Amino acid sequence: MKRRGRVLVVAGSDSGGGAGVEADIKTVTALGGYAATALTAVTVQDTTGIHGIHPVPPEVTAAQMRAVLADIGADAIKIGMLGSRRMVEVVCDVLEGDALGIPVIVDPVLTATSGTELLAPDAVALLRDRLMPWASLITPNVPELEALTGVLIEDSDGLLAAAKRLRAMNATAVLAKGGHLPGRDITDILLVESGDDGVFTTARRPTRHTHGTGCTLASAIATGVAQGMSLIAAVTRARRYLDQAISSAPGFGRGHGPLDHGHPLRH
Repeated sequence: MKRRGRVLVVAGSDSGGGAGVEADIKTVTALGGYAATALTAVTVQDTTGIHGIHPVPPEVTAAQMRAVLADIGADAIKIGMLGSRRMVEVVCDVLEGDALGIPVIVDPVLTATSGTELLAPDAVALLRDRLMPWASLITPNVPELEALTGVLIEDSDGLLAAAKRLRAMNATAVLAKGGHLPGRDITDILLVESGDDGVFTTARRPTRHTHGTGCTLASAIATGVAQGMSLIAAVTRARRYLDQAISSAPGFGRGHGPLDHGHPLRH
């Protein structure tokens, strides 16, 4: 049987369907992969913001991960919202004991688009020091990169400097996302252990419908990796998929609307 690319997603649920595991499942499916999940939280969420967060007991999340890995298996693991220090600890325990050799893509979710805190401050250092060394790729945006490195980022030079610092902190590879920087274009920088680095530039689309872009990009990359693509090829395809998903967003909601995750299925 041809391998489709099994992706185990560890993340929170977004009731609005634009981010979290809902966006992850849509993305993996649209790109031809198979998505399984381990929930870390249930959120009360729409396009205007997060109105409630209800954490899943960390031991339940860990049990979900182990059940999937023992039966279905995974060709890549995508990690998004974790929420608490204890959740970071149990996820790392599973990676160390049950997921050796499986590529791990970490989207270091610290805050939501609306500004809601999604990772407790006392867990940020643990994510950096314990989870990050397990990551085949970490995909921080500008605020996340600043929080993880302490580097102030004001332009592309600062983005590169911060990415290099994070790369030096036992990160195998870093995709530093420049979407928060001003300018007509968005530039992302990929630094990898092999030296096969890349700079990716896309024209910025003037739209408010960008909810879940970070979740979507990381899951798209994880799908490519699960399907056997090189990291640079997976990033290239994922960024192209994300750009089209933004450009064809359905326009739902009064706030930051969701993307069109299913666009490849209609063409």
